[in-house]
Parts: sequence; C-alpha cells; structure tokens
Amino acid sequence: MEQQRKKELQAAYKARKPEMGVICFRWEATGESFLGASQDTQKDYNSNQFKLSMGGHPNRRMQALWNQYGPEAMTFSVLETLSYEDPQEDHSEELELLREIWLEKDPQAKKIWR
Repeated sequence: MEQQRKKELQAAYKARKPEMGVICFRWEATGESFLGASQDTQKDYNSNQFKLSMGGHPNRRMQALWNQYGPEAMTFSVLETLSYEDPQEDHSEELELLREIWLEKDPQAKKIWR
C-alpha cells in the first residue's frame, strides 16, 4: 500500500466518531442481562460475540448461558448512547456513570466486565 494512502486511512480512522454508550446482552430464557460501558458499541458487540463463540469469554456466566442456550437465545441492544464532540477525549467516566444508572434501573443486571 502506498504511504500516502496509508496515512489517509490512519487519519480517517482517528477522526471517526464511533457510537459510545451502554450495551446489553440479554438471555430471554433466564431473564439475565449483562451491561457494559462501551467506547465503540459495534466493536464491543463483535468482540464479545467472538469470545463467546470461541468459548473463551472472561464472564463465565455469560459463557455458560451461551453454551446452554446458544446465540439465538441472546439479544443485544444499545440501551443509551453518549453524545460527544471529540473522539480523542477520554469518556470513560461518563460511560461508567451511564452504566451505573442503568444498573440501578435493573438491579438484576450484572456487569459484563468488572
């Protein structure tokens, strides 16, 4: 790949504005929900889906539900998105606060990641 094109692609990637927010994986069979604060909702969905399908997800309960009920029994949703201007700025605290608000709304829900 030529150098100029590579620089253009890198600049475009850095300038992109991914959807940030609170994500939810839910198993209808048990009613269990797992919430995460995500800086890129689509990337985190793909990452979790891959780990679950490979049998190596760090959240053992999510992995057990996946193994027992399969991917068709799980639903994924973005519960709330974060509005922001600068994609380079750290929005971790705001995302964690949003996740905590959603955890209070559903006391049965658990965190995907600790």
